[in-house]
Amino acid sequence: MARILVADDEEGIRSFLAEALERDGHEVEQAEDGAVALARLQLQSFDVLLTDLQMPEMDGMTLLTRAQEETPETEVIVLTAHGSVSKAVEAMRKGAYDFLEKPVDGPAELRLLVNRAVERRRLKTRAEGARRQRSQLPKLTYGDPQMEPVVDALSKVAKTDATVLLVGESGTGKEVAARAVHEQSARAEGPFVAVNCAALSDTLLESELFGHEKGAFTGAHARRRGRLELAEGGTFFLDEIGELKPELQAKLLRALEERTFERLGGTRTLRADARWVAATNRDLAAMIGEGTFREDLYHRLAVFPIRLPPLRERRQDIRPLAEELLEKIGEELGRPGLALSDEIAAELEAAAWPGNVRQLRNVLERAAILADGSKIGTEHLWLDATTPGAAPSVSGDPETLEDIERRAIEKALDAVQGNRKQAAARLGIGERTLYDKLKRYGLS
Repeated sequence: MARILVADDEEGIRSFLAEALERDGHEVEQAEDGAVALARLQLQSFDVLLTDLQMPEMDGMTLLTRAQEETPETEVIVLTAHGSVSKAVEAMRKGAYDFLEKPVDGPAELRLLVNRAVERRRLKTRAEGARRQRSQLPKLTYGDPQMEPVVDALSKVAKTDATVLLVGESGTGKEVAARAVHEQSARAEGPFVAVNCAALSDTLLESELFGHEKGAFTGAHARRRGRLELAEGGTFFLDEIGELKPELQAKLLRALEERTFERLGGTRTLRADARWVAATNRDLAAMIGEGTFREDLYHRLAVFPIRLPPLRERRQDIRPLAEELLEKIGEELGRPGLALSDEIAAELEAAAWPGNVRQLRNVLERAAILADGSKIGTEHLWLDATTPGAAPSVSGDPETLEDIERRAIEKALDAVQGNRKQAAARLGIGERTLYDKLKRYGLS
């Protein structure tokens, strides 16, 4: 199924083309001239534009040029009157996929041409998506024996289409692991589509997951495809799955079991062929006991569960991870060659890292900003504060991880004047997770 826009000033031709394509299961919209068609292209995403060359307001050649500038991913097929093939050839030189002569005698040639254009669009999209993902892909760096069974499990499950549940504390690299599964799978050429379940309100999250129809809610001015639909042929990654409300859990269960869903406000049942990977930092078993997480959804997600150990359990990985992260930070700051001394590496390896790899990156980025040269010194390493120059806490008793976490939350809240959303972002956790920790530690 594809989304197609038909632009022609003759209503009879538009209707004929639309009906023929809709019989093949495509979603078709119509525009009576080039200007209307361009407005639709600017508001929505279409796989194929089928346009007449002779139209009022804006002709097909101008529409072709504008479409390539504003929606280059859309394939364009031009309709040309008999005897005007030279104009169609000119359009192809300018980037049109192909042309079709009018009058169109029957739907067979139309369907064949449109289906070829749709397939071309999908192949281009997959190739571009794979290229972009590979260029941005973080490496799953490891050397500690604790990570060997994890990497082995990821490699084995990647060769299947089994649903994977990644469990671990915030910042342990669950999305990196999910991308590693995708890149080693038969779906590597397809898209990798991620959704953070803690980042949006329930209504917005449902729309983000499943899409919505025009008019489904206030502000829904046009149809929008959801992330699950966009993950067709690739991997669908649901981060912080433990933050989902029970109502959405039920809808997600059905989508996972039946591989079908409906857009918000819609009645048409859609299918999406995507591989599912979920991740959480919550104890889902405890949540099942509390009645806040569905047991049937848990078993559907946990076909192949993998626990990612926190950084404090894989200390041999801290230095290589730090060196790799520092290299990337140097590239981003325009300062290649940043390096760690043995003294600094030892300090990093001894730290508790309650925020795991995410916290390690933040510490290194701050140190790189503070350092004037290429060497990171002890004066730049700021492990226990949220502002430069803040003194570390002094206590006669050794600190627990809970003490460190509580103090980090307090400092993050102080730094943003109590704004929970901003504090959660600084800490690298979801707002709901922060709310739970505030209750746990008795913080207002």
